[in-house]
Amino acid sequence: MRSLALILLLPFTTCLSLGQEGKKDSGGVLAELQKNLPGEISRWSETGKLPFAKVALDKGTAAKARKILWDHHASLIKKERAGELKDKLLQEGELKMPFEFKTFGKKPAKGRSLWISLHGGGGAPSQVNDQQWKNQIHLYAPEEGIYLAPRAPTNTWNLWHQAHIDTLFKRLIENLIVLQDVNPDRVYLLGYSAGGDGVYQMAPRMADTWAAAAMMAGHPNSVSLLSLRNVPFSLQVGANDAAYSRNKVGKEYGEQLEKMHKDDPQGYPHLVKIREGMGHWMNGQDKDALPWMTQFTRNPAPEKVVWMQTGIPHDRSYWLAVPNGQAKTGSLVVASRKGQAIEISQFQGVSKLLLRLNDTMADLDKEITVACKGKELFRGKAPRTVSNMVKTLAGRGDPRLVFEAEIAVELPSQLETK
Repeated sequence: MRSLALILLLPFTTCLSLGQEGKKDSGGVLAELQKNLPGEISRWSETGKLPFAKVALDKGTAAKARKILWDHHASLIKKERAGELKDKLLQEGELKMPFEFKTFGKKPAKGRSLWISLHGGGGAPSQVNDQQWKNQIHLYAPEEGIYLAPRAPTNTWNLWHQAHIDTLFKRLIENLIVLQDVNPDRVYLLGYSAGGDGVYQMAPRMADTWAAAAMMAGHPNSVSLLSLRNVPFSLQVGANDAAYSRNKVGKEYGEQLEKMHKDDPQGYPHLVKIREGMGHWMNGQDKDALPWMTQFTRNPAPEKVVWMQTGIPHDRSYWLAVPNGQAKTGSLVVASRKGQAIEISQFQGVSKLLLRLNDTMADLDKEITVACKGKELFRGKAPRTVSNMVKTLAGRGDPRLVFEAEIAVELPSQLETK
């Protein structure tokens, strides 16, 4: 009786760790999760900090928890954001981003594709950008999917690659996954002129979002394309489009892609066309990028990731991440995974790296090893927890980028590649 009384007095987290051979009482975690689901999307982080959320789970319980989390997230999107789709308007602070969309073809069993199409214009009066937006709405027509043209919130030259665009695009995609049954692995980015400038910037910056991207008649403004390792990229420009040297620079960037693909044959798929006899307007011939793009579906957990932070830095890309507040422009990580082993082959500007895993990537019931240039940084198991799933769900709302486990490693400064 004394032993029973002792157990009854133990706190919840201790009780979870009791049982045959120290196994977790996973059913208790699911019950606690159901009781502590947030009432608002913005409060997910609170759930992830509760004691039960840090308890290690078996594979089956983790899968059930993942479904509970996603179903609740979807219910909150429907409750909080249906009006944004109805009004065709998103807002970030004082900035507003209206959008229009059309739906093409029959919806596939796995959900519709999404085509985000960026208009031209840039540093011009509002009415000029308004007209460019109206043109963009009718510029392309995929065989299947939701074709969506947003109106840039500003009228500046860099209208598509300022920090608020990242936030707005993430929210837009998050909404459409739930409200329009968009397949998160078939989200495509394209843009013309200043919209092409935006594609050059946004494709590598949000690489883990896109199934493919197409740049038409834009300028890269010296952006690095390294992060496009897993993003098929179409680049088209008129051979006579000499303004800002778009033709010359487009050719140079096409040659860069070719070299990167040659050096890494499993990466950097691309379609490059320098249109002879054409200027800034390519007479609609650039639309052949769309059927090329439909060949590709995003792999949310590729075996190799090249993550070069460009423009506005992000705290995650695919299964790589850095702690809050440590993302910085110019940093680089190149990492590969195979079975139970992860190898970091290059890094710079990063001192602590987070490696995220799920049960499709490795056997989480066995040891994982992490190494860098022959030095072992980690060996052990990576526990599945609700906290990890909440952390990777919050702020992205992408069911395919939810990870059950996380390994944190310190990257030795003497191994940093320059």
